[in-house]
Amino acid sequence: MIGESETHTGWTFITNHARVLAAIADNPSIRIRDIAAHCRLTERAVQRIISDLEQDGYLSHTREGRANTYRIKPDKVLRHPAEAGLPVASLLSLLVQDETNRGRKPVA
Repeated sequence: MIGESETHTGWTFITNHARVLAAIADNPSIRIRDIAAHCRLTERAVQRIISDLEQDGYLSHTREGRANTYRIKPDKVLRHPAEAGLPVASLLSLLVQDETNRGRKPVA
């Protein structure tokens, strides 16, 4: 997983729903436990978020043995009126890191 930073307080730009969706986009067979660790959430919170995303049609899953494989619906539009018409794929393109850029420090 990507290196974890220290605990953060205050507001952030990205919602927990977007963080969970990005973690799934990065690895469709990721475990809830790993999403929780990556996003710094409880497993129960991740389960609720995944349920929300499935209920609203952004995500589906298939059971393979004891594991889930998730599938994101990239053409589903974002919910807020300010982003009307913008597909979830556009958001994920900003949040999911390209493998070649992992671990690189941002250019100042």
